[in-house]
Amino acid sequence: MEFGRPLTESTIRVLLVESHQTMRAGLRLLIEREPGIRVVGEADTLRAALQIATREQPGIILIGLTVGTDHDLDDLPLLLVASKGARALALTSTPDVNLDRRAVKAGAMGLISNQVTPDVLIKAIQKVHMGEAWLDRCTVADVLTELSRPAKPERVNGVALQINSLTKRERDIIKLVSRGYKNKLVAQHLAFSDVTVRHHLTSIFSKLELTDRFELIIYAYKNGLADMSEGSESESPKSSNKWREEGPEKPMTSFAIASSRSGEESSRRPPDMLLS
Repeated sequence: MEFGRPLTESTIRVLLVESHQTMRAGLRLLIEREPGIRVVGEADTLRAALQIATREQPGIILIGLTVGTDHDLDDLPLLLVASKGARALALTSTPDVNLDRRAVKAGAMGLISNQVTPDVLIKAIQKVHMGEAWLDRCTVADVLTELSRPAKPERVNGVALQINSLTKRERDIIKLVSRGYKNKLVAQHLAFSDVTVRHHLTSIFSKLELTDRFELIIYAYKNGLADMSEGSESESPKSSNKWREEGPEKPMTSFAIASSRSGEESSRRPPDMLLS
């Protein structure tokens, strides 16, 4: 393993923040096997990472997110400011919708389960570093499982009323957003302007009492407004350049289908997501 490779301008500089020393050591070994990525510092809390972030200026802050350390998230905005442009990726260990939402609202651009394969973690680091948000299949499946407990009758009735209030066009937009389409691609697919897409999304968020795409996608999968079987390995980009294509040949969604788990994935799991 090539520890000690020289840092270049293109190197992805990673700061590890994880309370368990053994876990940190394992993550370092895994990450530094990948050419072009280096771990430039380690800390056991976000607050302890502040000085390191100021000195090393990482591009990615990889955070071990566990129940009981959620108060640590209060320091994430300070850490991102100290890093001057770093992006945070949270590594989750247990399904906790509130904790995941807190991490996103504190500034994390990605959520990824610690059960994913190493190449999926590397891909998430690379994509978040490029400025795209990431949700992996395991995380979405865990969130959906947690949210699948029977709701109170009044809540069920409320959701039914919300869904019935949606127009056909709004339902079409929800399906495309849940597949990862950015506003531009939604507009191209439905043949209207970006501004119209934004207006429809504002209406959707208001009707469903949601605040962002993260909540919309979870809501859509949970309530049958999106098909979890959509997306296939055949949609995987064949080269790194295809990740960012939005041409007419095939509208590239901001979902990434992780081929490393193709033998294990159930057709009921949603694809890995890169959220606009």
